[in-house]
Amino acid sequence: MWFGIAAAVGNTIAAGIVRAPGDIAQWLPNVYLFFGVWLVGGLYALFGASSMAELGAAIPRSGGQYNFSRRAIGEYAGFVVGWSDWLSTCGTTAAVGIVVGEYSGALIPAVADHGKLVAVGVIMGLFFLQWRGVRWGSSTQLVTSALKSLAFVVLVIACFLLGGHARRAALVARAAAPTMIPALKSGWPLVIGIVLGLQAVVYSIDGWDGVIYFGEEVRNPGPDIPRAIFGSVFSIMGIYLLINAAVLYVIPIRQIAGDTFSLGTAAERIFGAYGDPIIRGIMVISLFSCLNANQLFACRILYRMSFDGLFFRGFSAVNAGGTPALSLLLSTLVGILFVLGSFERVIAMLSFLFVANYALTYTSLFVLRKKQPLMERPYRAWGYPWTTGIALGGSILFLVGSIVTDRHNAPLALLLLILSYPVFRIMKWAMPLSSPA
Repeated sequence: MWFGIAAAVGNTIAAGIVRAPGDIAQWLPNVYLFFGVWLVGGLYALFGASSMAELGAAIPRSGGQYNFSRRAIGEYAGFVVGWSDWLSTCGTTAAVGIVVGEYSGALIPAVADHGKLVAVGVIMGLFFLQWRGVRWGSSTQLVTSALKSLAFVVLVIACFLLGGHARRAALVARAAAPTMIPALKSGWPLVIGIVLGLQAVVYSIDGWDGVIYFGEEVRNPGPDIPRAIFGSVFSIMGIYLLINAAVLYVIPIRQIAGDTFSLGTAAERIFGAYGDPIIRGIMVISLFSCLNANQLFACRILYRMSFDGLFFRGFSAVNAGGTPALSLLLSTLVGILFVLGSFERVIAMLSFLFVANYALTYTSLFVLRKKQPLMERPYRAWGYPWTTGIALGGSILFLVGSIVTDRHNAPLALLLLILSYPVFRIMKWAMPLSSPA
């Protein structure tokens, strides 16, 4: 259970919490609306957690949501989820590695001009740790997630204990020389701001279901997978709400608006010149944990697809330490290729692909309840079908909102899903015999 929470916290709490507060405050410069979108995002995750917990406990297999869609809707639906999830996770690995390189360059001037080299080195270092075995990868995740949580808790406490003078100074400065800060809009612009804010929150909290990527590695999946999922949602939302409250205590919301590094700004107000290196050091630890989790996820998605005959058979083999070695190697190489090439557009498509996967997962719960009513379910989703329906409806609204507001990346994400079909047919032709479900 604790490893499942560590994997989710490690994967989720990363660069999103640095940028999201400034963006949301710019769209919604009102404290109640600001926290409102975070709470709505948390409720969306909570309703989804109930459904994900039932599926994860009933189908405890490594590889994530792919297993649920394959079991309920069919092999192609599973392939779409697994393939898009794997590529997106590899892209996220690259993006996080690049940010680690950039932050490391700010802390260590000697590597400032070698950010991509640092990114590749960190990715390869974690590859070798995980190659040695499951215990090495899981231990690294436990340690880095614990350090990350502790660092953010210390920062929150420092903001509340030492940030009073900074807040008073900011209010005095604002009264003496008011700045051009975005005002709260009304009507349709306000609706658009709320949608954009929710998109930022959903992207920032995505990853709370991390334990399902290790379903068959959990010793007692029936009770522990639901506990890990709910524990992850409450841990992540608790940390995020505390961080936002701490930053708003130090800096008024209208001064956070548009600030892409509000945590660093708050740290500078408290610690002076030491604030920037302190927060960058915390973020390096945070991103290191996220990077390790993404590599753990990616190789297990590919492992499971290979085991089920939807990818080359050799990638289902595990080494003496229990690691799917070839799947880890290919996932690492693809992540490095994204580092060396252009991956920005892939990162922009991530939230669309992730929520599309959620929509298929929640649909899978409805299908399985109807098709297999006698299937063993150690945990049953509370509030079903209402909570599952709300989560599915929220996912559909999110996808529609993305298509309406993002004309560049959402259509490309849809095109990627369409192009997955010929790839699926090629894989089925190459591997005609699949293992039993």
